[in-house]
Amino acid sequence: MSDPGLRRTVLLDVARLTASYPGPSGALLAVEDASFRVHPGETLALVGESGCGKSTIALAMLRLVEPGKITGGRIVFDGTDLMTLGERDMRSVRGASIGLVFQEPAAALNPVMRIGTQVGEALRIHRGLSRKEAWAEAVRLLGLVALPDPAGQARAYPHELSGGMKQRAMLAIALSCSPALLIADEPTTALDVTIQAQILALLRRLKETLHLTVLLIAHDMGVVAENADRVGVMYAGRLVEEAPVAALFADPKHPYTAGLLRSVPRSAEPTGDRRLPTLPGGVPDPASPPPGCRFHPRCPEVFEPCPSIDPQDVPVGPGRRVACLLYAETRA
Repeated sequence: MSDPGLRRTVLLDVARLTASYPGPSGALLAVEDASFRVHPGETLALVGESGCGKSTIALAMLRLVEPGKITGGRIVFDGTDLMTLGERDMRSVRGASIGLVFQEPAAALNPVMRIGTQVGEALRIHRGLSRKEAWAEAVRLLGLVALPDPAGQARAYPHELSGGMKQRAMLAIALSCSPALLIADEPTTALDVTIQAQILALLRRLKETLHLTVLLIAHDMGVVAENADRVGVMYAGRLVEEAPVAALFADPKHPYTAGLLRSVPRSAEPTGDRRLPTLPGGVPDPASPPPGCRFHPRCPEVFEPCPSIDPQDVPVGPGRRVACLLYAETRA
């Protein structure tokens, strides 16, 4: 299915996406009814605690959630619903139209294959380059991602590279076929703070020079503040708030978002013995999520309908929506 009008204004349109994984006593809902859009040239960040479903969404964009399943919704990319494609057609999307940067480059790279060969593999598959042409282009791409001595590093094996160098190599692989969408799944999690800053600065530069559209998966609100145009906040498999980045940081609407922002350390403020604010409790078990609003057992704003009514999205300003009963008609 193709929609030329949608293709012009929205690159990625995800509607009511639901995905689950097998569990010992039945399916575990990792993502439920997630809907969002990514426009050409922007960066949308999905943020939330570990286990909230962010990485499942990233993998679902490429239909790589095995052993899980996508059980509902649609994923329209550049006007085509990816859920309608066969596996052969999906292979032509992965790595070509959509690039993916994993959070653990050491696990994603083949330990017995030279870096240049791994970067060139997608070029040979998707662009039909010869081995020699693919190698030359791989060296160019390694230089593009600021890997020192790209010609020499192309001959190296992954174990010979530092963590930051491995992540640059992964970025070169993801960009090798000039994808329209780059998915960066917590790309700096395994790196020290200095290297994190370098990789994020590189991502921003490449986004501008290559006119990339980025879906950024993150748990660090500082990373989100510096790199995103819009933010989607996830909790227990659901998107609970979406807003432009400046508006969300200035005035969070959902109590969970407000709690996340309160827990961010502020280096300009002396802490002394003061503890950072934290959210009470923990993320609910996906096998038995609480009824009603999933955040209600931890919410400081909880009131009578929250344990029994499932909140729906409510518009709360330009480009903003929140799934919270504080803003629903039942509160009026």
